[in-house]
Amino acid sequence: MSDVGRENIDAKFYPEVVAGGFTRFDGTVAFFSRVNALLEPDMVILDLGAGRGLHTESTSAYRRALTNLKGKVRKVIGLDVDPIVMENPSLDEAFIYDGGVMPLPDNHVDVIVSDWTFEHIPNPTEFAREIERVLKPGGWLCARTPHLYSLLVVASSVIPNKRHSGVLTQVQPGRQERDVFPTCYKLNTRSSLRAFFPPSSWGHFSYTWSPEPAYHLGNPVIYWLMQVYQYLKRPILGGECLFVFLRKANKAPG
Repeated sequence: MSDVGRENIDAKFYPEVVAGGFTRFDGTVAFFSRVNALLEPDMVILDLGAGRGLHTESTSAYRRALTNLKGKVRKVIGLDVDPIVMENPSLDEAFIYDGGVMPLPDNHVDVIVSDWTFEHIPNPTEFAREIERVLKPGGWLCARTPHLYSLLVVASSVIPNKRHSGVLTQVQPGRQERDVFPTCYKLNTRSSLRAFFPPSSWGHFSYTWSPEPAYHLGNPVIYWLMQVYQYLKRPILGGECLFVFLRKANKAPG
């Protein structure tokens, strides 16, 4: 959804959105605040699934500043399967990724940030192996992805991938077809993360989060019903999003 459309309906329920352009539950602000807390000036950052830099189009100056890591660290490298990554203005270097071996040396980056990418990974074993290879010992993997028990995943599981684009552009006003990709949901619970990133090699500090509703057709009644749904399900099934924070061990186990 475009920021303008989101702010219009958010303001009906969260008046504070007028003060800065974000609600108290804003998932982007919550996730990237924690990412920024991990950064140091001499770091090399990998933006995995960087795309065209959609965050640079936000109408909120605060959100743009928070999500743009360029200039805060020594270098920001971007990888994406979509060649549009070469046009991303928030990167120092960009590479097209074939989904297999990442075009980076071993132990090369300090932090990997992956925003809305884990839900599109069909081969999590190979993916996790490559992440471990390019990330330095003690480095952080930070990702935001839909939680497996979110309303979005439940709905998308009954809709064929080929129809996702058409449906999302209807239920999320402002969503563009070029920003919709096939989903897999193989890395979308804390248990699946532990399976592919074993605790013997990784520290696990992930948690769930429920932002303001995003898929509501611009209808205030649907928006309110989704708020109620999220509130009731949170104690049992967790939040709508999974915030992934994993730290690679400083040395191999044993």
